[in-house]
Parts: sequence; C-alpha cells; structure tokens
Amino acid sequence: MTAQTYWAEYAWLDGSVRSDVVIVAATDGRITTVRPGCPVPPAGSVTLRGLTVPGLANAHSHAFHRALRGFVQAGSAADPDHHGQGAPDSFWTWRKVMYEVADRLTPESYFELARAVYAEMAMAGITCVGEFHYLHHAPGGIRYGDPNAMGEALIAAAAEAGIRITLLDTCYLSSGFGAEPDEHQLRFSDGTADAWAERVSALKGNGNTRIGAAVHSVRAVPVDQLGTVAGWAEERSAPLHVHLSEQTAENDACVEAHGFTPARLLSDHGVLGPRTTAVHATHLTPGDIRLLGHSATGVCMCPTTERDLADGIGPAAELQRAGSPLSLGSDSHAVIDILEEARGMELDERLHTRARGHWTAPQLLRAATADGHAALGWGEDAGRIEVGALADLTTIALDSVRTAGPPPRLGAETAVFAATSADVRHTVVGGRHVVRDGAHQLVPRVPEALAASIAALHG
Repeated sequence: MTAQTYWAEYAWLDGSVRSDVVIVAATDGRITTVRPGCPVPPAGSVTLRGLTVPGLANAHSHAFHRALRGFVQAGSAADPDHHGQGAPDSFWTWRKVMYEVADRLTPESYFELARAVYAEMAMAGITCVGEFHYLHHAPGGIRYGDPNAMGEALIAAAAEAGIRITLLDTCYLSSGFGAEPDEHQLRFSDGTADAWAERVSALKGNGNTRIGAAVHSVRAVPVDQLGTVAGWAEERSAPLHVHLSEQTAENDACVEAHGFTPARLLSDHGVLGPRTTAVHATHLTPGDIRLLGHSATGVCMCPTTERDLADGIGPAAELQRAGSPLSLGSDSHAVIDILEEARGMELDERLHTRARGHWTAPQLLRAATADGHAALGWGEDAGRIEVGALADLTTIALDSVRTAGPPPRLGAETAVFAATSADVRHTVVGGRHVVRDGAHQLVPRVPEALAASIAALHG
C-alpha cells in the first residue's frame, strides 16, 4: 500500500481529546506522524469526522455463534403461554442449539460466515479479533486433508474482511471431568494435548495474524494435559486464553473432581500468568480473585453474552483492584458492539453494587483498545495513536441522534456511554480505509452476506 495521510476532526491522544489531528500512515502500515492543531486538512488527506480512537479490540469471539442470533431467543420464555418450552431456559439449553449449528459447518461455509461476521466487526470499529477457535475437525472427529482447514478458513476470512486476528487455537478433549467427548464434541477434540500441540504448531502467523492457544475450560482439558497447553504457549510467548467459572455447575463439578476451584486448578498447573486471559470469570471466590490478580492474569468480560446466557455479573472491579487488567469481547455475538461491552461492564457493576462510577470513560476506552490488544498479543504494536504504532483507527460520529449535544471535550464519555456500533463512521487498519462513511470497502453488501451464510446453516 502507499502512504496515507488522515486528518481527524478530533482524536483521543494521551488520555484527552485533541482537535485537528494529522495522522500519517507509512507504507508498512505504521504511524509516522501525529500532529494536533492543524485546522486545515493537508492536501490529499482523508478526513475523519468525529472522534478518532485507537482501533477497538474484540478479545473474545466465537464466529459461528453469530448464526445463533435471534434463533436462540425464540421460545425461550419459561411460561408456556408465551410460547416457551414450559421449563426455564439456560446456558445448557442454549448450548444444544449451538452444537446443532456447529455440526453443519464446513471449511467453505465457515469461511463465508466468518468473512461476513468479521466485516460486521469492522463496521463496528473492531480492528483486531481474538477468535477462540475449537471447531477443528469434520463431524465425527474425522480429520480434514489439511488438519487446520477450519482455522485457515478463519484466518483467510479476517484478511478478506480487513481486520487482524489472533487465532486462539483451543484444546478441547473432554465433555466433563473424566468423560469422553460426546458426538458433537468429537469435532473439537484432537484426542490428546500432544496431538493438539502437533496440529497447532503447523499454523503460521503473518502481519495480519498471530497464533495463540486456549484451554477451553477445566472441564474440557484433563488436569494432566493442562501443562502441555501452557508449555506450548510459554515456549512461543503466545497469548493463552481460558473460559473460567462461567457457570456455577462447572465450579461444583471441579471441586467434586479435584477438591479445588477451577482458578486454583489452573494456578497449580501453570496456566495463570501475565500472558493468560481468563474469559468471563463470573463465579469466583475471594481466593480466586487474589490468584488471578497476584499473577497478573487478565480477564475478558463479555457483558452482552453474560446477560444473554443469564450467567451472572462477574467481579470485574474487584479483579482489577487485585491486579488483573480487563479486556472486552462480544463472545456469542448476541450483538457485536464493543462500546456496548464497555458501557455494560460499568452499568452491570452499578446494578450489582447500587453505586456509580467504578470506571471512568477513559478507563473503559482503554479496556476496549490497549488492554484488549495486549490480551491478544498485539500490545507492543496496537491500541494507541502514536508514532510507531500500527495505524489502526476507529472514528465515532459525534453528531448522530445518540451522540449529538455534548461538547467535543466530552468525546470519550459520549462514545462510551451513548454511542453504539451504528455510530462508527470509519475504520482504518494498517493505514487502509476498511470502512468509510459506514460502508465496508472490501466486502460488498455485508447484511446480505450475513443473511445468506446464516440461512445456509438453518436450511
């Protein structure tokens, strides 16, 4: 690509809103100039109207869950008079529908779906996604000719949609403590952690892609296999993610099987640490919180999914005070809106405590940008607008029906507490204008692409 100059009407620089900012992206996609106070856009520059912030990071995604949106809401009421099933819906009934969709995916259909989903993310201002990927094999666990066909489909989809990806290849070996995978989970399993490590080692990163690891959960990776996954990530200085204590049933089963909470089990087997991110961390003991905080283990909160699945409200504020950096993810994609995730973390905490002001807008914006990129292994390169960083930018309108009114100096507060993904006007990745005036420049007709790829899985 050629060098590109942008002129941002307002930009979030060093914790404050600055006006009339020139940002130059070199041919390598990195920022070479950041110069505020330039009231006249330079000749040949591209204007970014609104508040430009570092690109948003979606630290936890399951791309194929996007095909569940709407479908898992139909008939979910417990009251039969409301066309429900006559029994309370839960995470476990939701999971049954999820497995049915997963069973229908092929590398080709997964590429089509993921490209549309990642394009939707770009339109929501997301420039980097952490894909928690466990759908590895064909139905019945049969290996594809390329054992990484499904992961490669995701990598290709992100590239075509114009966003960066950290593929968090996930080890998933068991349906529960001491139980073999069920018929649906055979697609997820490599049999052993050593076989998982051999397969994932063939995946290669590039300028758009980084390869990380994930432990699906303590119920899905036997205790004697945890060290293999943690060791693989340690040897490569790769990010390591894990679903942690999302459901009380998992905690109870772990204590029954091992005598310890999931957090203690992970700590004892070398999984926790500063390159590790625990996802959800909803049901923790005070001791669990100390373990995560003292080890500097990050925590990814996914408020819209945690609400949608009735998981509960996690102790995010306590975790941060204990020493855990926080990131944000859209997880099951009930909605794809990192601004809503940031707002939701604060508002859920308000409901829980009946007090306001747990995080400032700048702190929430950091969780959505710098700390999210750090959780995905891009911390040294992205999440800030400064010379040397990747030119990944998101511009949020300040003149929509949701954002009009507050002065520009309150741009961060307006973006976090009022804006939605619909207010994202521009998305720039590596200096390339991926979304311009709300229109995706690489994937045509994104809504139609989503509709077609999802319909193919429900036909």
